[in-house]
Amino acid sequence: MNTPLPHHRPVKGRFAPSPTGRMHLGNVFAALMSWLSAKSQGGEWLLRIEDLDPQRSHRESAETLMDDLLWLGLEWDEGPRVGGSNGPYWQSGRGGLYEEALARLQGAGLVYPCTCTRADIMATQAPHESDGRVVYKGTCRPSVVLPWKRILEEGVDDHPHGTAAQVFPHAPQGSPAGQAGQAALRLMVPPEPLAMVRCLDRHYGQVSVNLASQCGDFIVRRRDQAWAYQLAVVVDDALMGVTEVVRGRDLLLSAPQQMYVARLLGHEPPAFAHIPLLVNASGQRLSKRDKSLDMGVLRARFSPQQLIGQLAHLAGLAPDDSPREARSLIPLFAWSKVPREDIGCPL
Repeated sequence: MNTPLPHHRPVKGRFAPSPTGRMHLGNVFAALMSWLSAKSQGGEWLLRIEDLDPQRSHRESAETLMDDLLWLGLEWDEGPRVGGSNGPYWQSGRGGLYEEALARLQGAGLVYPCTCTRADIMATQAPHESDGRVVYKGTCRPSVVLPWKRILEEGVDDHPHGTAAQVFPHAPQGSPAGQAGQAALRLMVPPEPLAMVRCLDRHYGQVSVNLASQCGDFIVRRRDQAWAYQLAVVVDDALMGVTEVVRGRDLLLSAPQQMYVARLLGHEPPAFAHIPLLVNASGQRLSKRDKSLDMGVLRARFSPQQLIGQLAHLAGLAPDDSPREARSLIPLFAWSKVPREDIGCPL
């Protein structure tokens, strides 16, 4: 399964933050790079609020986030406050679209209930699996034979629709198939030798992931009924017409999973370009726990132009960290200038 040849679609980038706290410098760096990539191609930039987690997402954080983007000069062409034809732009209002996508995957027999806890899954990991990625071993996966070659070639449109109980009719009464609220829902990945997905990243080159051995079946709906990122982001990018996704390299291995879901649903995946992470003195990526580098502190210390100038220099787009307007960087942007190694944050 390879990255398809690009069609000539109008360029549309996107920034899709989670409103779980104040943006930090790493978030701002990702937003700037996404904005510059789209604008340097004459494209549009969309803002989507990924408030899938009702316990951690806050409307006030989203509003502050938007204020911070405008303060930086990163205006969006489509999204909250400005509108557009592809709303709503809050994921919490798009559940019906995710339901439709899930029903199609269920109808093809690709989704099953899973009651495994994280502790259960960790207990199945081999001692050498120490890179931080947890691979689901298929404990709850039903023994079904599926026409994988046809599914991968045609997607799920030609398959009959059905509920989890219809797809797995022998599940006992009271099992997760009949009580979805007690279980997460997982999407099957293809078996060998069909499990390899190749993604041509615009910055890091070809990335190959074996979904069976490096990922395993992954969650599309959590046991608390919240939608999983890997399903929601694919549905939203497709229906909103997003043609490129620029984000941190910590999400690089998610791209093949999202390409797989997009192909199943009959969507053309966006182009992906991942960027190096901003890291602290210990080499750890910046997070919202780094309060000294959140936008509240940064706005008190720097002007928008000073902050943009610092980031432009770190990205290799400017020879020094002189203050700059975001728009002045559009003609300077090129992926060949951007480093591939993670970047130490001097602020």
